[in-house]
Amino acid sequence: MITLALAGKPNCGKSTFFRAATMAHAEIANYPFTTIDANFGVAYVRTTCPCKGLNLQCGHCSDGIRYVPVNLIDVAGLVPDAHKGKGLGNQFLDHLRQADAILHIVDASGSTDAEGNPVDPGSHDPQEDIAFLKFEMTMWVYGILDKHWAKLHRQAQSKTYSIHRGISEVFTSLGITPEDVEGAERSAAIDLMRAGQDELIRFCEEIVHISKPMITVGNRIDLAPPPMIEILKKNGISFASAAGELALRNAVAAGLIQYHPGDSSFIVAKEDLLSPAQRAGLTTIANVMKQYGGTGIQQAINKAVYDLLDMIVVYPVEDEHKFSDSQGRILPDAFLMKKGSTPRNLAFQVHTDIGKGFLYAIDARTSMRVKDTHELKDGDIIRIVSAAK
Repeated sequence: MITLALAGKPNCGKSTFFRAATMAHAEIANYPFTTIDANFGVAYVRTTCPCKGLNLQCGHCSDGIRYVPVNLIDVAGLVPDAHKGKGLGNQFLDHLRQADAILHIVDASGSTDAEGNPVDPGSHDPQEDIAFLKFEMTMWVYGILDKHWAKLHRQAQSKTYSIHRGISEVFTSLGITPEDVEGAERSAAIDLMRAGQDELIRFCEEIVHISKPMITVGNRIDLAPPPMIEILKKNGISFASAAGELALRNAVAAGLIQYHPGDSSFIVAKEDLLSPAQRAGLTTIANVMKQYGGTGIQQAINKAVYDLLDMIVVYPVEDEHKFSDSQGRILPDAFLMKKGSTPRNLAFQVHTDIGKGFLYAIDARTSMRVKDTHELKDGDIIRIVSAAK
């Protein structure tokens, strides 16, 4: 399952984002390092369920909205010089090894300083926070490479030794391949065999870009001064109100409103049960949603999965005529697959044995056989025929 990590300085709203996205418990407080140990939970990427267009009732969606699970990690806050071990830096960076992509949460309101201490709204420039996470991660990766560099460079003097392969083995835990190393070398415009410290740091920046794609989310947008919002818009970041999303999900649980995560608005179900404070709070959230097309939480998760990781959703079935599995459950599974994946790739994702015994696939919508090299599309419903039982 895909793993996303929430990263950022302390007290920027990561834990509120985590609770809003997963409804799992995470301690929230207005001071740095509330989160010491990483929180692990399950969030969901939103898509349109095919059952709606097929006039079926699958029982696995809500009003035609399907939510596909992804892992979400809320890690300890990062402070400047974390790569040197300051704060909880080493622990933070180690947890990021597990992530396929990173959501960098920034306090768009400017109400926390570089180390997460509360300050007056607008008194800290969030643009500074945007740059420092990439720098800390780059220096962390450089620190790993630097420990091995003398040996790598010495071995590379041999004509039979590949420095690209050697570096990829150093970064095995980051999922870096020799081809990635070559690509990073080209992007950094350096020659690894002649590289000095500055060139290697630039190379490590490219390694971070390849291994840990990242989007920046400006949280607490409801508290941000208008001039700050205009500045941040020029950075092309996403905006969110994690506190607003959490309030909406709690209101749904209490039966007060009707709302699906990712909607651009909500409907009050029980107006008479709302207190004046609740009514005022919902009005504020509604205004934010109207301005930004939602609270931004589901939108950020979707952007990370669909845009950063380039994923699509595919539905494997066993009966292409009924769109069901062997027990008659309609569209029981939804798999996130990389764009460009084939039916054979899907077979292996369902089960290794299914993949090894792959014979052919059938497009359930057309009942036509498709080649094993056929490129799957988002929303495809596929029956895999395999020699494996």
